[in-house]
Amino acid sequence: MEDNIQEIAFNYFSEKGWKPFEFQVQTWNDYLAGKSGLLNAPTGSGKTFALWFPVILEYIRNHPHDWRKPQKSGIQLIWVTPLRALAQDIQKAMQEVCDQIGLPWKVAVRNGDTDSKTKQSQFKNPPECLVTTPETLHILLAQKDNSLIFQNLKTIVIDEWHELVGNKRGVQVQLALSYIQSISINPIRTWGISATIGNLEEAAAILLGENIPVHIVRSQIKKNIRLKTVYPDELEKYPWSGHLGLKLIDKVIDVIEKHQSLLLFTNTRAQTEIWYQQIMEERPDWAGWIAMHHGSLDQQVRTWVEDALHHGKLKCVVCTSSLDLGVDFRPVDAVIQVGSPKGVARFVQRAGRSGHQPGMPSEIYFVPTHSLELIEAAALRSAIDNGEMENIHSPQLAFDVLIQFLVTIAVGEGFKPEALFSIVKNTYSFKNLTPEEFDWTISFITKGGSSLSGYEEFSKVEADEEGVFRIKDIKAAMRHRLSMGTIVSDPMLKVRFKNGTYLGMIEEYFFSKLKPGDRFFFSGRNLEFVAIREMSAIVQLSKKKSSNTPSYMGGRISLTSKLATKIREILEDADKGIFASGEAVYVSPLLQLQNRLSLIPDRNTFLIEKNISKDGYHVFFYPFEGRLVHEILGALIAYRISVSYPISLSIAMNDYGFELLSDVPIPIEDLLEEDLFTEKNLAEDIISCINESEMAKRKFRDVATIAGLIFQGFPGKQVKFKHLQANSGILYGVFEDYDPDNLLLRQAHHEVLNMQMEKNKILEAIQKINKQQIILKSPGQFTPFSFPIMVDRLRATLTSESLEDRIAKMRAFLED
Repeated sequence: MEDNIQEIAFNYFSEKGWKPFEFQVQTWNDYLAGKSGLLNAPTGSGKTFALWFPVILEYIRNHPHDWRKPQKSGIQLIWVTPLRALAQDIQKAMQEVCDQIGLPWKVAVRNGDTDSKTKQSQFKNPPECLVTTPETLHILLAQKDNSLIFQNLKTIVIDEWHELVGNKRGVQVQLALSYIQSISINPIRTWGISATIGNLEEAAAILLGENIPVHIVRSQIKKNIRLKTVYPDELEKYPWSGHLGLKLIDKVIDVIEKHQSLLLFTNTRAQTEIWYQQIMEERPDWAGWIAMHHGSLDQQVRTWVEDALHHGKLKCVVCTSSLDLGVDFRPVDAVIQVGSPKGVARFVQRAGRSGHQPGMPSEIYFVPTHSLELIEAAALRSAIDNGEMENIHSPQLAFDVLIQFLVTIAVGEGFKPEALFSIVKNTYSFKNLTPEEFDWTISFITKGGSSLSGYEEFSKVEADEEGVFRIKDIKAAMRHRLSMGTIVSDPMLKVRFKNGTYLGMIEEYFFSKLKPGDRFFFSGRNLEFVAIREMSAIVQLSKKKSSNTPSYMGGRISLTSKLATKIREILEDADKGIFASGEAVYVSPLLQLQNRLSLIPDRNTFLIEKNISKDGYHVFFYPFEGRLVHEILGALIAYRISVSYPISLSIAMNDYGFELLSDVPIPIEDLLEEDLFTEKNLAEDIISCINESEMAKRKFRDVATIAGLIFQGFPGKQVKFKHLQANSGILYGVFEDYDPDNLLLRQAHHEVLNMQMEKNKILEAIQKINKQQIILKSPGQFTPFSFPIMVDRLRATLTSESLEDRIAKMRAFLED
């Protein structure tokens, strides 16, 4: 019987001229045998069909005589995707299967863009498959009769699990899965789909929870990635971040010219705007063939770009990670990556957008934005050849997400604390939750905890006569539904023309620096800022060009540990005169200069350089741990110095190291004698330096927003950023003074300490330094390693024009 059922799937594939892969058939068999699990397969290998077909086949098996007859089956499958952009394509692919085999099922999309009429229709006549996002899945939990929504549910599939597992959206998913399992009459199978990551077994365990055994189906399809580096004509021995890429525009144009279709990935939305502008200036005849795609553009524009890609109408799309994931379009010929992606998995994901079919090689061009990034290209090549990927860890004890979840269930059908405690404990992220911590969260949502108990607005939930905790206030319930979610970014303003035409979103802080009449480039246009009206920035077209492009606070990504380790290996080889890749050979003069002036550190050496310039006294440290870790390490070392010496320090950092700068000599020799990198009092010192640098306060705003302490406003009437910041600052002060054991306060410190879920990264870096030989060098001038860090500091204080001039003079002086 099983083989007969699977004939339906084989026939469908055969009619398309395809043949199912072994991993697809294995997934079908495992699913039909009642298993849950994680499917690991590369982009473009048919992952959707691997998990859509067995759901269909099981239904046919259970309804052998009337499966072609329309029935009110209820929701059978919920398919969760991290991006709204993916939902429409997944829905189309699934619906097409049903239509072709004659199954009268409906596949529908439900997310933040779904209108109220469609939502009501879906509730009255539920589709058999609902494609949604983590946030909208929680909105379903907030329905008064949510158990009816899930009563016929057989399966939940979490797509692109590698994108969710390491952040709070993944915690949201864990809580939703555990809750839905608990209210279901029938056992619900849970499946995830993930690209390769270093700790795949752990990722599967996080998805499946504490009660389901880990099961992984691995595709044997190997992706052949061809990495081609675009070399500058001349090597810069004193590199600085960001400027080189555009100087390679002619070479990039040549690459675009010789391909039918490409994606050009940048790491930030600002870079996307700049590269689109430059390409159009170089090749105005390509108008209509080149497009732009990033998360701040109008959804209609992005949809048009995706459709045009799908139908092969575009030659090149300049984009950010908004096209990283499996948006359905024809495979492009090649991918261009501008600047280091800072991670192996991210690079492989982007490369996979080309040759987006099984067996086809993926071709990706690497365009460095400064010379040192060529070392990162060599590191990427080595990691890909050896199949090395980053580990991704799940956040632990995210109390802000837990509080939001408790209120969500209280808005819905309500809960009894004893039952909900076991549901929460069943998740990987809360397996170590203590009864005392859970009681604290209950107290917090019912009374506002010990410090907010006098304020009604923080007492949201109350127990009824049966001991069920609910929200009874309609206004509080509505506010909660409007603010659900765990993605917290800086407040955005809509950008509109005077006639109301919508262009996209830009963070408020960008406009805080503009005055009426100032020009900037956005959405492929030169614009003039007119005024702020409500939550919109009013603009008009400008005939004058502008190089002022909006940048976004979340734009700078940090080097992963995996890539940092590979970079150290390449530097060690270079120190021994071994240059194993074309990139390493190309940058060898730069590395030789570094060695001549100072030192190339190996894994057993920690390099510190000190210098004097007209700016003051510089000390450079090179841990090679990534920008985010260096931000904390720099603050930690500056704090420890300031405790012993009356000195003012400024900090700058990049992915390779950090700089301390003062207007008086920094006694680094004495400080090293005093054990500057001691592990003693490490946590206390980090917390102290974090308080001083405002990092915990910034993080607390996000935590407080997710926990529902700060309401961001009604649609069209958002609260201004400065008011949000003021509200969170007041709460932070109240908790610090009157409720120091507050779990949200603790979480804010914990998240900064753990570098956004990079567990114990600071401690590991300090431990590594203490095992290394510390070598202090005084090169007498800036080195190839120190120069880019120093430029990053200058960038914060100089305009782009004066920065270019200043750097040109410094390089001319250094190279004489």
